[in-house]
Amino acid sequence: MTGTQALPQGNSRTRFIRLLGITTMLAGLASPALAADDQATAAAEEEKGFEEIIVTATRTATSIQKVPISMQALSADTLQQRSVKGLTDFAALIPSVSFAGLGPGRTEVYFRGIVPAGGAYPATGYYLDDISINVNGLPDVHVYDVERIEALSGPQGTLFGAGSLAGTIRVITNKPKLGEFSGGMDLEANKFGGGDFGGQAQGFINIPVTETLAIRAMGYYRKEGGYVDNVANNGKFADGSPAILNLGDENPLTSFTLNNASKTKNNYNSIDEVGGRLSLLWEPVEGWSINPQITAQKQISLGYFGFDPRVGDLQVHDYDDTRQNDQWYQAQATIHGHIGDFDVVSATGYFRRNIKLLNDYTYYTVAYDSFGPGYESYLQFFDKAGCTGSGASLRCSTLLNPTQYYSGNRNERIFTQELRFKTPQSWPVDITFGGFYQYQKNEINDDYATRGLGNVAGYTESGGGDRADFATSFGVPVDQGGSMILGTPAVKNDAFYITEQNRVTRDYAVFAEGHYNITPALKITGGIRYFWTELNVVGFAGVAASAQNVRSTVAATGQAGGCPTPLSATERLTCLNTNFSRPDHQLIYREQGQTHKIALDWQVAPGKMIYANYSTGFRPGGQGRPLRIGGQVYAVAPFRSEDLTNYEIGFKTTWGNIFRLNAAFYLEKWNDLQYTVVVAGAQGAGITGNAGNAEVKGVEFDADLRLGKFTISTSGSYNDGKLKGNFCNFAANAATLSIAQLASCTLGAFAPGNPPTPEVAAADGTRLPRQPKFKGTTSVRFDTMLGKMDAYVQGAALYQTGATQDLNTELNDLLGNSAGFVSFDFSAGVKKDKWSVDVFIQNAFDRRGILTTNTFCSISICSGSSRNFPIRPQFFGVKFGQRF
Repeated sequence: MTGTQALPQGNSRTRFIRLLGITTMLAGLASPALAADDQATAAAEEEKGFEEIIVTATRTATSIQKVPISMQALSADTLQQRSVKGLTDFAALIPSVSFAGLGPGRTEVYFRGIVPAGGAYPATGYYLDDISINVNGLPDVHVYDVERIEALSGPQGTLFGAGSLAGTIRVITNKPKLGEFSGGMDLEANKFGGGDFGGQAQGFINIPVTETLAIRAMGYYRKEGGYVDNVANNGKFADGSPAILNLGDENPLTSFTLNNASKTKNNYNSIDEVGGRLSLLWEPVEGWSINPQITAQKQISLGYFGFDPRVGDLQVHDYDDTRQNDQWYQAQATIHGHIGDFDVVSATGYFRRNIKLLNDYTYYTVAYDSFGPGYESYLQFFDKAGCTGSGASLRCSTLLNPTQYYSGNRNERIFTQELRFKTPQSWPVDITFGGFYQYQKNEINDDYATRGLGNVAGYTESGGGDRADFATSFGVPVDQGGSMILGTPAVKNDAFYITEQNRVTRDYAVFAEGHYNITPALKITGGIRYFWTELNVVGFAGVAASAQNVRSTVAATGQAGGCPTPLSATERLTCLNTNFSRPDHQLIYREQGQTHKIALDWQVAPGKMIYANYSTGFRPGGQGRPLRIGGQVYAVAPFRSEDLTNYEIGFKTTWGNIFRLNAAFYLEKWNDLQYTVVVAGAQGAGITGNAGNAEVKGVEFDADLRLGKFTISTSGSYNDGKLKGNFCNFAANAATLSIAQLASCTLGAFAPGNPPTPEVAAADGTRLPRQPKFKGTTSVRFDTMLGKMDAYVQGAALYQTGATQDLNTELNDLLGNSAGFVSFDFSAGVKKDKWSVDVFIQNAFDRRGILTTNTFCSISICSGSSRNFPIRPQFFGVKFGQRF
């Protein structure tokens, strides 16, 4: 349960010191244990104490206390105790991780303040077992029958590749067990404090088929009630002004009043989710195992998971439906065996996902309407039902509702193959080496549409609404002296703007990572990865005029000269404009390079390790599509790959088996960070460029203390991320018809344009966005007996300081910074034999902790309708579990 309370404003370093003092006071409580000698510690390790967590972060099963990197592992017990259901739940428990998003399946996660805002690849690796499912907008993997979740901080490029620039998250599922019949079920009923009811039912079973074959299956259904209300606008916008669109002119005779009465609903952001997993383990001969597995999930989420504070707490004004249907499956097969004395692992995976998203886009229309006169062609569309006559006598008088909606249909496919070898144990050097291949195809179909636009009689030309002869020219064809352009401005179906592309990436790599014991207590680790990556993009993006541009190509003929509009209603990729320099319009980007790692760890004494780690990571660059500005097509410069270098020292210690303390101190240098820029005059269209260099200094820690029946656990992360040098803006050059970054920039100066562009988007020392300087969690658990039943009571606090929202300081000022907050969770339960009952409450005091602020379109256009994405409001429930 989480109650959130705003942190007092003031010096951020003072707030950090206070929070750090709260959590690290555990060390003082453990001081008697710190004085214990090493032999006593080693003996105590053998007694019942902390559960040893085995991880495979280095592709080898190792105790987390012996892995020389900063990482956290959430065990099955922790996941159950903290009522973790999905991505945002477990990301909240990992202090080094921040996240931003619009709802389930539309979330991005980041490590240590490395928060790119552009580019073709994610910055954080995301794995289901051994297979990457790394896509933009991470799938919300349901957490059940999971062994653990691993979070590896810092670049993991040696073993995990391009998608692991900042860190890697791995969800490790339970595998079938030979010779054991077992199973279980878990039921839950829950409710948001001021919202709706929900619940879930889930179960698993493990069946030994033969001595060498076992099957494990998991299935679940989850219904989560909503907590955001779509309330009536009552004729007004959120700022109190009349909800009347002027329709791009200053004529009072042309207007449209917005009314959302037909769409109002309380608790409108519900989730329905169903899924399962089937896994088989076969050991055909000694030393060999084959583990095929398939996981499938369907999640339907309604509404928006942020709210507009101008409307009210957990309230919005939506004028159209918002609905996402996110379906995916992942099939994988892992073969583990030996060739001679070499250990060999083959991991093969296929991931397929389809996302159908319908989103209210009214506020984009509202933003354009606010630009003033001259935008009639964007807003005044004549309904055929309101027309009389034909030919020269055609007259129209009824305008469509001009508000837009977004409709997306995306198909993602990923094939992955990795082959790893490990040297024999008899060798003095322990080396893991292998090869990697991944093919990824993403079919993008994004429509920004107005209902009925594809079937209008015509639309008003720019300036037509304010003509002096309005009474005789409005709704009259241009060829008859009027202001109505005949036909539709739609580019396809009802869409005013579309993106219709195929994006294909191919990644190849060879890698090796080895360990050598210099002495029995001193070990050196080295790793290297050579990679080759290729990105191919082909398709179309733009409005009808973009298709009609003489440089656009009809795909069927390969001839330039423009495409007739509207485009085919049923076929994809009939018009191409991604790359005018090639007849096939293929936008191709290739890159190759290498990443490195070297680490030294010293086992000072049993249960005590000190380490130093140097590692690098990368994220490939790409080539942007051309943009249309003022009727001209502008070429866009490619953006470079970004790389991250991590310098880290740390320690991992256990004292007397009652106190465990781990910490890492790091400096990360981030070069050529990728950032999406909206260029002046491009109607909100963006490109990706390189914003310069940045640096992050930080510390991470986690600690556990056992005092009799009490267990106190805490973890935290402090990150101070800043730009190193000015971020020079991007601008269009009318002389060269190109868009590129300014070669130099001066704070306070402006580049010419309409409107003028500030030369400096962000000054040297600007804080990196979306990452709180401090984030932490602390829990206190009391275990006891209640009669013949095991019982517990637990309380937990999650806390973080405030964060900026965008690297561009001008845009960040439009959104404002989020404030820090503290939230509280409580739970209690009993267990007897093989059944258990738990009660829980999250956000116990129902405070509002804001994680990010988001807009419907580019910040410069849609900041007036921005919404806050909060932590989950007060949420409570009861759980029953049965094992057999």
